Amino acid sequence: MLDWGRRQQTKAAVKVAIEEALDRFPESYSTELYQPKCQEVYQQVYESYSEAGRCIYTTAG
Repeated sequence: MLDWGRRQQTKAAVKVAIEEALDRFPESYSTELYQPKCQEVYQQVYESYSEAGRCIYTTAG
């Protein structure tokens, strides 16, 4: 979604999708570590993709 980082509802949906995806992995983190790990992944995604058309993983050329 373009410019998803500006809408609170969309940011919340991305966060829930990350939590659901991480919840499907085998239990390697304790309950105390699950939420911080979810937040770390969300922060990475937000910083990498929150602006319209921006992705730090693609290069021009």
